[in-house]
Amino acid sequence: MCGIVGLHLREPSLYPRLGELLTGMLGEMVDRGPDSAGMAIYGDPTFSPAGHASVSVLGAEPGIAAAASAALGVDVTAIDLPPTTVLHAPVPAHELTTAIRSVDPGATVIGFGDEVTVLKGMGDPLDLARGFGLPAAIGRQGVGHTRMATESAVTAAGSHPFAVGPDQCLVHNGSFSNHLSVKRELEAEGVVFDSENDTEVGARFVAKHLAEGADLEKALRLLGERFDGFYTLLVSTADSFAVVRDPIACKPAIVAETDAYVAMASEFRALAHLPGIADAHLFEPEPDRVYVWNR
Repeated sequence: MCGIVGLHLREPSLYPRLGELLTGMLGEMVDRGPDSAGMAIYGDPTFSPAGHASVSVLGAEPGIAAAASAALGVDVTAIDLPPTTVLHAPVPAHELTTAIRSVDPGATVIGFGDEVTVLKGMGDPLDLARGFGLPAAIGRQGVGHTRMATESAVTAAGSHPFAVGPDQCLVHNGSFSNHLSVKRELEAEGVVFDSENDTEVGARFVAKHLAEGADLEKALRLLGERFDGFYTLLVSTADSFAVVRDPIACKPAIVAETDAYVAMASEFRALAHLPGIADAHLFEPEPDRVYVWNR
């Protein structure tokens, strides 16, 4: 049992409240996943400065920013939010990611892109959110997850979101029963994994198909054809926000849609405090149907 929350803002006047609203949503899901938590924020000017790539890592050495600066020949800055470190540089995201992996091979990249920042840690999800400064975050889209570990160890690296493609992230409630066979197929194609978590397999499967030209709806349909198990997934990219449940729809999910936002959570109580919720269109996503909202 895990808790998922996500908020896709359509109304720019709500952008300054993204972190506040997402923190409130996450707080309602603490009892669904007290082991660890993670969150992704799109468009915050501090976490993702304009004109800079952002890369989030776990296990960074103290001198990682200076070492990356020397490797790239540009100024690399860091925000330390233990156990996550967020690094910025005025270069393409893949260049900054490559440099970080080169100068600090022991660090684990947990998110990268031009608009997304991923923050992960172990412990009480609300304590983590406050420590990361989530309540003050500004932006247009956010995703959060509270984890109750089942198939792999309780670690920050094993928490969600899994953000393995540029400006992409995936959170998951449930389990993939055939993830090891899919993982072997992906490894044979050269895909490298950072954890033993089944969710990472799903995230890398989706990222691979997006990189090969599929849109998000197609990538999630392909996932549904290949993966077995019970799951609700929330997947976000720089311009999309998507929800899908398995064909049995065993894991809970509810969506609230208004002119100002689309919000998704594992339970309604995570949505109850949102502005305009009394007039929102509320629905449970249908089994095996991919819902996508675009920017």
